[in-house]
Amino acid sequence: MLKSLLGYQSGMGGGATEAVMRKKLYESAVNNTLEENFPLLLKLVEELVGKWKSFPKDQHTPLCAHLLGLAMKAVTQLALGDRFRNDAEVIGFRKNHEAIWSEIGKGYLDGSMEKSPIRKDHYESALAEMETVLMSVAKDRKGQRSQTAFVDALLQSNLTERQVIVDVSLCGCNIFPVCIWAVHFLSTSEEVQEKLHQELEDVLGSEPVSLDKIPQLRYFQQVLNETVRTAKLTPIAAQLQENEGKVDQHIIPKETLVIYALGVVLQDADTWNRPYKFDPDRFTEDSARKSFSLLGFSGNQACPELRFAYTVATVVLSTVVRQLKLHQVKGQVVEARSELVSTPKDDTWITVSRRS
Repeated sequence: MLKSLLGYQSGMGGGATEAVMRKKLYESAVNNTLEENFPLLLKLVEELVGKWKSFPKDQHTPLCAHLLGLAMKAVTQLALGDRFRNDAEVIGFRKNHEAIWSEIGKGYLDGSMEKSPIRKDHYESALAEMETVLMSVAKDRKGQRSQTAFVDALLQSNLTERQVIVDVSLCGCNIFPVCIWAVHFLSTSEEVQEKLHQELEDVLGSEPVSLDKIPQLRYFQQVLNETVRTAKLTPIAAQLQENEGKVDQHIIPKETLVIYALGVVLQDADTWNRPYKFDPDRFTEDSARKSFSLLGFSGNQACPELRFAYTVATVVLSTVVRQLKLHQVKGQVVEARSELVSTPKDDTWITVSRRS
């Protein structure tokens, strides 16, 4: 759905074969990007946490503003390369990215953008500027021998330049919502923060988090799984029916666009005990892990982009929890805006204090 809105056309095969090939390509690209750029990711997160440490205990910290800034830096520098070490490049990319995703999230889905020439012109202008920047990046990166950025692996594949541009523009779309919801939910539970801190002590000791140690941080995985579930991170999913199917007495013709109401399933009381409660301990149970995996959020079904988001979020949470305690702002009501991904409707505020 997203790729069609951005002008994507398949050219790698088709159907299940293309999906398998593309997933393998993305998995390899994400793995290489994280291995090559993990020190850079640590540096970006440390800069943000250092800023938070300088705040007075009672100062309200705007999570959306700060974590969106971190997400944009991480996505642009890891996916597109060192051109985006320049803050001006990041700011320009962020401006166009926000304009595009805002309209894709609401204007295209409800048809309201077509009724507003001003909004449509703004969207098309942002999309054109984004495409110009990405084409320039692709041209520059093609001449480099080293493959350190996500885009490098795509450029070396048999994807067309247009496909590379679209895929890169979608890269990292889950990083911001995973991080913002995870930090928000942590601020509501001192118990979960302490469990995370204890796991860091047990697994890492005094060492910083590393890529090879992340799989051992099992409680962190539970926290992120529960974040995705509680926030209904992806309210809907869409898939083209490759073959004719049947649900009860209903025939689903071939090539029908099937919409999955994931947000409903993620908080179905028949599947999840106390579905509206943030409870990472539920993922100690095999049944919860199986249900989550069947929805495509973990295991072999999980998309490589979600692993990218989980890795960034793990670095954020481990760095924050090791140095700070998070506190929710009393009286704050956080409402979700459910579009293509779920994000807070308004900025979300916390306070922080140094961990003694």
